[in-house]
Amino acid sequence: MAKLIASLGIAHAPGVTGWIDKSPQHEQDAVLAGYEEFRKRMDALKPDVVIGVANDHLLNFPMDNLPDFCVGIGDEWAGPAPWFRGWLNVPDYEIKGDRALGRALVRESAKAGINHAFAEKLLFDDNWSVPLKFLFPKYDVRFVPIHMNPIVPPVPTAERCLQVGAQIAKIIEAMPGDDRVVLMGTGGLSHDPGGPDYFTVHEEFDRWFMELLESGDTERVKREVTFEKFLTGGDGGAAELLAWIVAMGAAAELGKPKAESVFYVPSVPMRCGMGGSFWDLS
Repeated sequence: MAKLIASLGIAHAPGVTGWIDKSPQHEQDAVLAGYEEFRKRMDALKPDVVIGVANDHLLNFPMDNLPDFCVGIGDEWAGPAPWFRGWLNVPDYEIKGDRALGRALVRESAKAGINHAFAEKLLFDDNWSVPLKFLFPKYDVRFVPIHMNPIVPPVPTAERCLQVGAQIAKIIEAMPGDDRVVLMGTGGLSHDPGGPDYFTVHEEFDRWFMELLESGDTERVKREVTFEKFLTGGDGGAAELLAWIVAMGAAAELGKPKAESVFYVPSVPMRCGMGGSFWDLS
């Protein structure tokens, strides 16, 4: 049977590819070292498939018709979307999809009472372009993107995200074959694109969130991770961390809810708290 070997949450802020040179050298070094550590872990784990969960950034869906989750079921994907090429500074790339797994995620989740939208084609922005560049620079894995809505209320609750993650883990573990799968939630940490906190990083919020994942306490997550709490980490940005809660839900389903905080850098020039959490499920 297939196996979920790791789950992770990691920042996808475009500053790390687009204008990292505006940050002091020690921040550049620490952020790049953090991404490099994740790359080394992926090299060691050698996944066949990566399932991603991240904010759609209103790129594929209008504000008045945003699904909670939309699973990509295409055979191949490409990025970045044309509008993002200039300032994102990530070369064009192509990556294979996994139609069978994508369809299974939609079909089997529905049987469990979790209904997902699905799409053959999706545009990619920093949500995938940044983490794929650093963690899978050869683009030599199959990729199933799941675009979610963490910014236009009503957004999925933390409890729902834990349920979605748990169901993803169940589906993976029931798939035939011997594929090794990684679940990657991307987004956050604190940031407020274009808002009053655009040049502010809320370090206290970021450390609270990462320490909460370290605790492995899913009941605390249900109580404390609210949309109102996310607003204290940046209106329009911090709620992307719901994708990390999906990753936690998958790890909790396999009995390993406690995350490891791999790195954290509060970088005002990158306009985001930069960091990553990891669950070793191998």
